Amino acid sequence: MDTNTATTADPRVTGSRAGRREWVGLGVLALAALLVSIDVFVLLLALPRLSEDLGASATQQLWIMDVYGFMLAGLLITMGTLGDRIGRRRLLLIGAAAFGAASVLAAYSTGPGMLIAARALLGVAGATMTPSTMALIGNMFRDPRQRAVAISVWMVCFMSGAAVGPLVGGALLEHFWWGSVFLLGVPAMGLLLVFGPVLLPEYRDTAAGRLDLTSVALSLAAILPAIYGLKELARDGLQVLPVAAVLAGAAFGVAFARRQRRLADPLLDLRLFGNRSFTAAMGGMMAGTLLMGAIMLFITQYFQLVAGLSPLRAGLAMLPAVATSIAGALLSPILARRVRPAYLISGGMAVGVAGLLAITQAGPQHGLVAVALGFALTNLGGGPMVVLSLDLVIGSVPPAKAGLAAGMNETGSEFGYALGIATLGSLGTAVYRAHIAGAVPEGVPAQAATAARDTLAGALTAASDLAGPLDARLLAAAREAFTAGMHVAAWGSAVLLLGTAVLTLALLRHVPPSGRESHARTPG
Repeated sequence: MDTNTATTADPRVTGSRAGRREWVGLGVLALAALLVSIDVFVLLLALPRLSEDLGASATQQLWIMDVYGFMLAGLLITMGTLGDRIGRRRLLLIGAAAFGAASVLAAYSTGPGMLIAARALLGVAGATMTPSTMALIGNMFRDPRQRAVAISVWMVCFMSGAAVGPLVGGALLEHFWWGSVFLLGVPAMGLLLVFGPVLLPEYRDTAAGRLDLTSVALSLAAILPAIYGLKELARDGLQVLPVAAVLAGAAFGVAFARRQRRLADPLLDLRLFGNRSFTAAMGGMMAGTLLMGAIMLFITQYFQLVAGLSPLRAGLAMLPAVATSIAGALLSPILARRVRPAYLISGGMAVGVAGLLAITQAGPQHGLVAVALGFALTNLGGGPMVVLSLDLVIGSVPPAKAGLAAGMNETGSEFGYALGIATLGSLGTAVYRAHIAGAVPEGVPAQAATAARDTLAGALTAASDLAGPLDARLLAAAREAFTAGMHVAAWGSAVLLLGTAVLTLALLRHVPPSGRESHARTPG
C-alpha cells in the first residue's frame, strides 16, 4: 500500500480510542441502518398486497424485490471509492436526500414498471449511504474492541428497524394503501440531513486520484448482466439469452480486473485480496447472506398466504427472529474477546443450518411454530457472521481504504442476498409450478387455473372468485405446492451453508480473539 496516503479528519477525532462525540455520531449513522432495514422488511410484508393491486406478474414481483439489491451491488464499490475521494459524510448526506425522494416516488407508483424504476433509484441512493456509514464507523472507532462494539450497535439498530418495520408496516397495511410503507423512512432521512453535518466528522483520502469512469462502466457491465443471466437461468432453465448475459458479464469482469491492475489509482484495489482475513470474511458474508437471507422471502409469504396471518400478525410472528438477531449481534463482540472469530462464525452458521432444517418440517396447515422457530435460529446464527466478518473486513485495511473495503463487503453481501432471492425464489417458483400443474381441481375456469399455476398470490386471487368447494380445494393445493417449494429451498440452503461453515473455519482459524491482538491492517 502507498504509505504516503493521507486521510483528512475532523480535528476533534484524535487518539486511538473513541470519545463521547464518536458514540453520539454512531447514533446518527444508525438512522441510515434503520431506513434500509425498514425498506427491506416492510417490502417483504407489502409484496402480496402491492402485487395484487398493481397486477404484478411473478417476474415483476422478483424484479421489484431484486432490482434494489442489484443496483446496490453494482454501485457499492464505485460509491465506496467516491466517498474516499469527496468525503464520506458528504456522500452519506447526498444519498440520504436521494433515498427520501425515491421513497416518495415508490409510495405513489401507479404500476409495476414505475415501482421497479423507483426501487432501482432507491438502490442507487442506498449505494451512496452504506459504504460511507461503514467507513465512518471504521475511521471513528480505531480501537479493535470499540470498533467491534460499534458495529454490533449498528447491527442492533438495523435489527430494531426490522422489528419496528413489520409492526408499523403491518399496522399501515391494515388501514392504508401499500405505498404508505415506503414513507416510513422519510422522517429518518430528514433527521440525518439535519444532525449529520453537526455530529459526524468528515473523512476523505487526500492522496486519492481521480475516479476512473471507464472502470465504473466496466463494473456495471460485469455485475448487472451476470445477475440477470443467473436469475433467468434459475427460473426458466438453459436459454440462449441468459447464457449470453452471463458470458458477457464474465468477459466484462475480466476486462475490469485487467484495467484495475494497470491503473495507478484503481477503482478496485485488487491487492486487498492478498489479505487472507479480508478475502475469507467477505466470501463467508456473501455465501451466508445468500443462503440464510433469501429464505425470508418464503417465510413472509408463508405467514400471510399459507398461514393466513394479517400483515400485522405476520409482523408479530417475526419478533422472535428479530430478538435473536439482536442477541447474536450484541453477544458476538463480547465472545470474540475470548473465542476465535472462525469458531464463532462457523458455529453461528451451524445454528443457521438447524434453523433451516426446522423450516423443512413445516406443513401447509400446522407449520407456523416450526417456521417461526427456524427463522429465529437462522437469525441467531447470522449474528457472528455479520458483525465479526464486517469487523475483519474494515479492520484489515488502511484507514484511507475504509470506504472501498466497506463497499466491497456490502457488494458481496447485497449481491449474495439479491442472487439468493433470484435463484432460491426461482427454484421455489419452479417447484410450486411443478406441484400445482396437475393439482388444480376439475371445474376451475381456465383463466383462474392459469393464475393459480403462476404464483400462490395468483391462486388466492383466483380462489376468491370461485364458489362452493372449489375455492377451498384450489387453496389447499396451492398452499401445499408453495410449502413444497419452501422445503426444497431450505434443504438446499442448509447443505450449502454447512459447507460454507467448514470452509470458513479452515480459512479464518489463524485470526486470534480480539482480546489478544488485532489482526493486521495491511494486505499480505
